[in-house]
Amino acid sequence: MTTSQLQWAEPTEIRNPTSAPIAPLLAARWSPKGFDPTHVLSDEQLTSIVEAARWAPSMQNSQPWRFIVGRRGTETFAKIENGLMAFNQGWTSRASALVVFCRTPVSADGKTLPYADYDLGQAAAHFTVQAAKLGLSLRQMGGANLAAIAESFALPESIAPKSVAALGVYSDDAGSIDEKTRQADAAERTRLPLDELFAVPAE
Repeated sequence: MTTSQLQWAEPTEIRNPTSAPIAPLLAARWSPKGFDPTHVLSDEQLTSIVEAARWAPSMQNSQPWRFIVGRRGTETFAKIENGLMAFNQGWTSRASALVVFCRTPVSADGKTLPYADYDLGQAAAHFTVQAAKLGLSLRQMGGANLAAIAESFALPESIAPKSVAALGVYSDDAGSIDEKTRQADAAERTRLPLDELFAVPAE
């Protein structure tokens, strides 16, 4: 596969009212629940996204992340969705794929990785941004029975699910997206003001 086989998406709408200039891709990124139920995630898209996550930084290059990806209509997708809380199952069925972000807390030589969760978060961020570059959206969620998901895939103790995300193409088509979801996706996006993000004043 070469990058020429992929379609890079340039932001067409800046959704985030930033207080300082940032990369357009980040200014446009968001996490909708309304997905196009006809979109199919290609092998090229999936490979590109996971490749981006593969190159996330980690302590001593330990790479303590593993992913479970199930496309809509597959047994893997169904297993992941069955582990979600009911309020998430109401909209995830339209996603192109469901992703479980897992972390491996012990290195290959048996040493404990104290920053495994932090590093998994960095991989998830890379995963998210690369998806956006391909014109896809990722909605991460905490409403899942992670223990049940681990059991359904017979995961070893060394691979621990930490979060789930829905991946796909945004849609607000009234024919396939319920009004509650449409309204939630249309809500104003907000963040804490910059001066509240510094634990101590910047110098």
